Amino acid sequence: MNRRDFLTFAAASVALPAWAHDAPASATQAAPPPADAPLVDHHQHLFSPAIARLLDTGAGGPSVIAAKDMIALLDAAGIRRAVLLSTAYVWGSPSRKIEDEYLKVRAENDFNGAQAALYPDRLLAFCSVNPLKDYALEELERCAALPDLKHGLKLHFGNSDVQLELPEHAARLRQVFAAANAKKMAIAVHMRASVSKHRPYGAAQARIFLEQLLPAAPDVTVQVAHLAGTGPGYGDPPSDEALGVLAEAVAAHDPRTKRLWFDAATMANPDITPPQREKLAQRIRQIGADRVLFGSDAAAGKNLRPRESWAAFRQLPLSEAEFKRIAKNVAPYWK
Repeated sequence: MNRRDFLTFAAASVALPAWAHDAPASATQAAPPPADAPLVDHHQHLFSPAIARLLDTGAGGPSVIAAKDMIALLDAAGIRRAVLLSTAYVWGSPSRKIEDEYLKVRAENDFNGAQAALYPDRLLAFCSVNPLKDYALEELERCAALPDLKHGLKLHFGNSDVQLELPEHAARLRQVFAAANAKKMAIAVHMRASVSKHRPYGAAQARIFLEQLLPAAPDVTVQVAHLAGTGPGYGDPPSDEALGVLAEAVAAHDPRTKRLWFDAATMANPDITPPQREKLAQRIRQIGADRVLFGSDAAAGKNLRPRESWAAFRQLPLSEAEFKRIAKNVAPYWK
């Protein structure tokens, strides 16, 4: 999710952002879908009725988004498939006190798996969990045994208040990465540390990720969400600093980055400046277009829907060959 820690559901005590009061996801575009559409939207979310209720502070919350809504949005964009990144970690946010927390985490993951199973040729679900919770490894093991959730694990460092500079947090994350690797589960990770809590983030955290976490999961795809940032837009200096460390490692053919991919969800929105577009394009070229995945994030409120998200991405100063390459990229966990 984007909008710093609000769109990532970091704190329940703060009013929901403007998007939360808008209408449900819809796909009413009359024009035919674009011919150059990506094959896969690698960063999407469903909202179960329970999550929608949790985030409704009384002034209105995000609408339920089910698989049928996602399929309509994909059809409007001309996109064949999507990855559903469970938001079960929201129940485990340290900013909340939730009764029967783990039961709700399980139910949220199961909702995503069941919804994906309705369209098995088009939707793939990842389970999710706050990796610092006592039940994290148990839930990972449970998901790995379920046909509809065994494909991958979504981690959200900002919402879970992961601080990689803390040795105990880094050690815990190594455990989680190793457990996912053992179960052959891909890992999609929102690396950006909490913005609302003003946690440190930048080159130091990216080096820990590179030097300590990636070696713990050498055999599975690791997908860095939002190009190591949060969005919307590409203008957060700490995120660019973190991305720079990873991009340099990829460009240098560091073996630890062999299975490292990046999704660009929410980065190329219409509000970024021309210099930000140039910088974003430079980073994509530094990584290599063959490692960049299209993603658009939750189809809620003011977030761009998949069709509009691809149109905004097409405004970057990249070549047609680079756009074509990114549109055709499919993460290995889909193959």
